[in-house]
Amino acid sequence: MTGVEGRDMKTDQYLIDFYNQYDEDSRLAPRHGSVEFLTTMRYIEKYIRPGHRVLEVGAGTGRYSHALAGRGYAVDAVELVEHNIEIFRQNTRPGEPVTITQGNAMDLSAFPDDAYDIVLLLGPLYHLYNAEDKRRALGEAIRVTKPGGLVFAAYVISDGCLLDEGFRSGNISVAGYIETGLIDPVTFAARSQPKDLFELVRKEDVDELMSVFPVTRLHYVASDGCALLLREAVDGMDGGTFELFMNYHFATCERADLLGITSHAVDIFRK
Repeated sequence: MTGVEGRDMKTDQYLIDFYNQYDEDSRLAPRHGSVEFLTTMRYIEKYIRPGHRVLEVGAGTGRYSHALAGRGYAVDAVELVEHNIEIFRQNTRPGEPVTITQGNAMDLSAFPDDAYDIVLLLGPLYHLYNAEDKRRALGEAIRVTKPGGLVFAAYVISDGCLLDEGFRSGNISVAGYIETGLIDPVTFAARSQPKDLFELVRKEDVDELMSVFPVTRLHYVASDGCALLLREAVDGMDGGTFELFMNYHFATCERADLLGITSHAVDIFRK
């Protein structure tokens, strides 16, 4: 595992313990979960070209890496959790142009500058809890991207999660989170620590993070929109209705007035 000076190894252990028992491989499989995958792939396909090289940082079990390698793109993947790496390797088909190494998003020193046409950072920012660490991961992703190449950086969005996990399902206690300081009682902005596993942000937080980097934003996308909030309805749709729903989602997922109503967002920018 690549070491990072100042990295709290207890933070890594929270993640390892979580992903050792979490079925990450099937998270995007249900119809409501597939919205995030289909949306992110739609934007990747908008820009990827034959011969492009891809680096996926925080690849998990390889849903995106294998999808792209299966289409003939050369993919290098980095993943922190050994359990996920084992499943990634099990999912690798013979002849796929894909590699997987263990490493950390904040230290990509094993990879050269300006090497990749597309860099995917679709999970690490979920688990980094201060601006310095997030910017280190973003900076590393940008460093290994070719001039003119693209970075896809994903975030967990607080309002969509609060609506879904709090007010819809009751999986979390909104009142309890306010009492413990995890939710601001006035603004309802979220605060997280490593033991909470997921860092929840809003678009203004992402804008502030990115303000120090000389890059050009191409898209900021509500990648699953209201799909998790409407998961029972989405899962119950027939094929035609789901296609119509996805067309609606694609038409509205960059609308400024809807960007907060999502559980995940992806920031797409050019180096």
